[in-house]
Parts: sequence; C-alpha cells; structure tokens
Amino acid sequence: MNNAGLQHVANIEDFPTEKFEQLIRVMLVGPFLAIKHAFPVMKQQRYGRIINMASINGLVGFAGKAAYNSAKHGVIGLTKVAALEGAPYGITVNALCPGYVDTELVRGQLADLAATRNVPLEKVLEEVIYPLVPQRRLLSVEEVAHYVLFLAGEQAKGITGQAVVIDGGYTAQ
Repeated sequence: MNNAGLQHVANIEDFPTEKFEQLIRVMLVGPFLAIKHAFPVMKQQRYGRIINMASINGLVGFAGKAAYNSAKHGVIGLTKVAALEGAPYGITVNALCPGYVDTELVRGQLADLAATRNVPLEKVLEEVIYPLVPQRRLLSVEEVAHYVLFLAGEQAKGITGQAVVIDGGYTAQ
C-alpha cells in the first residue's frame, strides 16, 4: 500500500517550485521507488498486490492544487504501467481514488477554510463539500480500509490497472 499525502494550495503562478517538487517526490516518486524495489521479490514469488493511493484529484482537476493533482494523475499512470508489467507474474496493481475522507489532512483543510471564511466547520461542510458529494458526507477511513483489504485479497485477482473510485458519488456528476 503506497499511501502518502501532502498538500499545498496556490495558483500556478504563485506555487513555489520547491513545494511542487516536494509534493511530486513524496506522492509520485515515492510509490515508483516502492514498486521498483518490491517488483523483483513479487516477480520471484509470482504473486503480489500493490495498491497505490490516488484520489479523485487524479481523475479531475482542482484549481490551486497543481502539484497534488499532477502527482495523483501520475500515480494512476504509474499504476497502469506497473499493472501491465506485473500481470505476467501474478501481480495486481491498482490505484484507489477516494473522495473526501474524514482524515487529519482533510479536517485541516476544512478548518483552514472555516477560519478564512470566519464560519464554523459544519458550515464549510454544508456549503462547500456536501454540494459536491451526492451522499452529503465524508467517507470514513474504515470504508477505504475495507476496499483496500478487498483489492489485496485473492478475490480481486482479476482486477488490475484500475483507478478504483470510492467517492460518495462525486465523480458520477
């Protein structure tokens, strides 16, 4: 499971190059290196499961999130390449694309937005997030974990190279 996330929000012209490079290193180069070093062992075993944490940000664009979106789009591309290279060896590689999950990262972003707007957190959820999510809720970490367990299991051996979405309906719109 390759799962790392950082965030920095700024318009492209104001986005510090060093910050862009840092996010790409952590969220795209990191999974590449993990796969690179896991593949020889998995190929020898003729079995493996790799799950890369992407995001709905890897499927759609969000203004102000150039590095995060670029990294997550890249993770989906990396997933597809690794799936093709691993398939003859019984290795599956998939990217999980969750929507808004109730994590520290998301809660921090929502708190920042609430502070900027000088409104309670619940108001930010009601006015900013829930209109984007047909189920009108944040996903739980447990929901995502159950999906990961499924993809890591034997019953998912035919699923590879996929960007698997769990987003409360966000990308259905």
